[in-house]
Amino acid sequence: MYFLPMQNLVARPEDLIETGFVLSGPSAGTRMNATEAPEVLRSDTLGWVHLRAAHPDAPGWIVENLSYLDPTIIDALVAEETRPRITRIGEGLIVILRGINTAEGADPEDMVSIRLWIDEQRIVSLSRRKVRAVDDIAQALELGGGPDDCAAFLSLLVERLTYRIESFWGGIEDEADQLEEDVLEEGHDEMRQQLAELRRRAIILRRYLLPQRDALRALQGSHPDWLEQDDMRQLEEELDAVERVVEDADAMRERMALVRDELAGQLSDRLNRNMYMLSVLSALFLPLGFLTGLFGINVAGMPGAGEPLAFWVFCGGLTVVVGLQLLILRRLRWI
Repeated sequence: MYFLPMQNLVARPEDLIETGFVLSGPSAGTRMNATEAPEVLRSDTLGWVHLRAAHPDAPGWIVENLSYLDPTIIDALVAEETRPRITRIGEGLIVILRGINTAEGADPEDMVSIRLWIDEQRIVSLSRRKVRAVDDIAQALELGGGPDDCAAFLSLLVERLTYRIESFWGGIEDEADQLEEDVLEEGHDEMRQQLAELRRRAIILRRYLLPQRDALRALQGSHPDWLEQDDMRQLEEELDAVERVVEDADAMRERMALVRDELAGQLSDRLNRNMYMLSVLSALFLPLGFLTGLFGINVAGMPGAGEPLAFWVFCGGLTVVVGLQLLILRRLRWI
């Protein structure tokens, strides 16, 4: 619980606050500095502040400027490990969602968390890593657009998170389509790793999106009055998009399992063909090896040892033996 003494509430706002905007009134769309942000949050003017959750002063800043929040809410906002959820508390919402990790060198499916406290007068969001949806909203506000109330802000945030999730999933599906086509044309053992990687990404994404889907469903059942019907319809569309990705991820796992079976079947057939050819060659050379070994022994009395044409007669005899073997194998339909 975050009941901190007042001397610890002196934050370094220039490091703590990543971005902040006034969303309503004559100054709507104006970026707030570290000094203005607390004043706006305490007033009736709607403001949005995005904090760096990993900053050590983040809990104290929230306690100081949102003193009416229950300590459990502050715990949820600054927790190191989170699970997507949306919980109504009075006329406010705790919103914890995840978005695609767009950091350079990071795995996109290693999704980043964004946490919010949102009500009609103020919006405070936090994240431990960069969230592109936050940058999208900030850019829209700087260009004179963007949300002008808390409902529009929440709808836009969910929309931008879902947009990138769908885009990322579209790329995975394109890879799966290409891999399936390549396997059907001619499978290679190297494709096993690609199959395993696609299944792994689908499993991870599904694991993150299932609670996100449940959170958006819960919001449909219980939401504050400031979320009107138009806003709920928009959020319902985003819920539908998330559900489609979850269902597609389920189907992807089964689909890749079928592709894996097809690849395994091709590799097994190829191995069987190779073993079959080796068996046929062994069958052909077995009597030849026996005959050459028999006639190559160094003992007296070997037939034809003194005849000049004996070698060629023997080679002709071996050719006849091979011909007879091929005829027998052909009749047995072994070749």
